[in-house]
Amino acid sequence: MIPTQFEYVAPATVQEALTALAEHGDEAKVIAGGQSLLPVLRMRLNAPEVVIDLGGIPELRGVRDDGDAIVIGAMTTHHTVLNDPLVAEHAALLARAGHELADAQIRHRGTIGGALAHADPAGDLGAPALALSAQFVITGSAGSRTVPADEFFVDLFETAIGEDELLTEIRVPKHTGWGAHYEKFVRVAHQWPIVAVAAAVRVAGGTIAEARVGLTNMGSTPLRARSVEEALVGQPATEDAVAQAAARAAEGTNPPSDLNGAADYRTHLAQVLTRRAVLAAAGA
Repeated sequence: MIPTQFEYVAPATVQEALTALAEHGDEAKVIAGGQSLLPVLRMRLNAPEVVIDLGGIPELRGVRDDGDAIVIGAMTTHHTVLNDPLVAEHAALLARAGHELADAQIRHRGTIGGALAHADPAGDLGAPALALSAQFVITGSAGSRTVPADEFFVDLFETAIGEDELLTEIRVPKHTGWGAHYEKFVRVAHQWPIVAVAAAVRVAGGTIAEARVGLTNMGSTPLRARSVEEALVGQPATEDAVAQAAARAAEGTNPPSDLNGAADYRTHLAQVLTRRAVLAAAGA
């Protein structure tokens, strides 16, 4: 199907984009990499009068070191993120998840900011961002504000980004020396995960000193498995200890039931995948 006609705007700066957004309001849609929006336009599930393309704004691209955090521009492609040496050293979980995201073509075109702003609970980047305590820099006409990941994902396809604002940067605290793994369960290759688990673990002397675990597609937003994290700290990095902690993975979740699996099936998957992800991250 062919999209309905729309006006195309290609700003060169963030300020120009914000001006266009303010001018057109509800009639406008912002496009980043387009991997989520274009199918929606083609199926005519949305028919904006104006599309504002952020692809020509160089200040929104790239990865840089900022002391105790790395900063990723919202328009940085998945391919760039998963191959960046700063990400590999300080936020390996993002790189692990990026390798599991869709296929090579989408990873070259899609952007980290576009995927996170889309806020699909089955998306592969929300849980890693949450597990790494990422912060989201949101810019509007009044300036920029920083929102922690715990407050960024509000509900199904809904974030803290206002209608007159743009996501401009993702700040990720450095997790240097942490092990990381992203365990994803699908029925066919490149599918949205039925369930996935993002795990970052710091092991000291064979004992788990710190752990961060994020869950994909276990509710209307990405979720932290805080019960698992608490149960892991101070435990040996062994299969038995990790399995006991992983049994708590579904606590506080509300998994959906759909054609890919019932809620109780997802609950089981969350426990199994959490055990695998944590063990892999801990190097056990």
